[in-house]
Amino acid sequence: MKTLSKMGGFTLLAVACLTIMVGCVIVPGLPSIARQLGVEHASGWLVTLPSLGVVIFGPLAGRIAHRIGLYPSLCYGLFFYGLFGAAGVFMHGTVAVFADRILLGGATAIVMSTGTGIISVFFRGEQRMQMIARQGMSIELGGVIFLFIGGLLVTAGWRWPFCLYLFAWILLGLVLAFVPKTPAHGVAEEEGEATQTQAPQAIRLTYLAAVFSMITFFTAIILLPLHFHALGITEAQTGYFLSFVSLVAVFAAWLMPKLIKRFSDFGTLCVAFACYGVAHLLFAFAPSMPLFILGGVALGCGFGFSIPLVNHLIVELSSLTQRAHNLARLSMAIFLGQFLSAFMGYLSQDTRTLFLAAGVFALGVCGFFISQKRRLENARKPLPLRD
Repeated sequence: MKTLSKMGGFTLLAVACLTIMVGCVIVPGLPSIARQLGVEHASGWLVTLPSLGVVIFGPLAGRIAHRIGLYPSLCYGLFFYGLFGAAGVFMHGTVAVFADRILLGGATAIVMSTGTGIISVFFRGEQRMQMIARQGMSIELGGVIFLFIGGLLVTAGWRWPFCLYLFAWILLGLVLAFVPKTPAHGVAEEEGEATQTQAPQAIRLTYLAAVFSMITFFTAIILLPLHFHALGITEAQTGYFLSFVSLVAVFAAWLMPKLIKRFSDFGTLCVAFACYGVAHLLFAFAPSMPLFILGGVALGCGFGFSIPLVNHLIVELSSLTQRAHNLARLSMAIFLGQFLSAFMGYLSQDTRTLFLAAGVFALGVCGFFISQKRRLENARKPLPLRD
């Protein structure tokens, strides 16, 4: 079995940044970009349609990875990610622009599932857990970096943020140079991996946790700018606050493996949704910025404790033959939650009511996983952190 160099590991972590980059690079200049592309009436869809693309093309991504292997699939995914992402600058009108954004989501589905799949080939046990935790850190850190760079580029012209999508081609070169080719379907059975799915119910609940986590997290991300505007907080201050949440999520993802050792895997998911619940309740009733900051800490912890963990759970619970399919389905679940969160604002015009509803929802999910935790742990052994 070939080993992965430090540069190869860095490359795979950089690939993870593309998942959050898909929508955020155009956010700073969204109004002007939407106007230039002829979709001013539906600017928000430019951000959310790649999520729909992941959901639509997720099953195809899994079949591609299973048929031709993880490594070639990642290379193709990176190529088409850069192609469809940068091509958006040449599109105009609803049909062309929306089709391009959906296809970009399809490329994202391939990149997401194969990137995590390749990590699962080169790392085992606690090393794998640490690497997937770093992957979660990279996703959030990428959001901070690309939002900042996108904001700088849009000042030079509305077209320039689209150049950031070509970063995928740089990563393609790094993958070819530093990441060894993997076996078609992962490591061999005799190297210690399970050949059967350990707990189908646990896998289904992991998908559910991914959907609920993203709905809860992005509900806050969507509502906070509206809520802050009503309170007289400036757009710049709102941007600083959201960047702060992302940085908290980076730290929480680093802390996540330590929580698993103390609370177990699904116990840590319960902690994550408890954090989400606290965050939304604080946002609903906070009279001043100090409590909003405390809510931001709780929100970042909810994301950092949950999203890297669901990646790890799917890897550990999947057989070798099903791993690529299951990771593709997980990508669908994550982006389905992000897409569904866009509809939360239609439920009420009162942001406090929506925060309260989201907080109660998150605490309800927490209670559900607490009720399922013992049964799941009785049905299977706790996930070992094998060396």
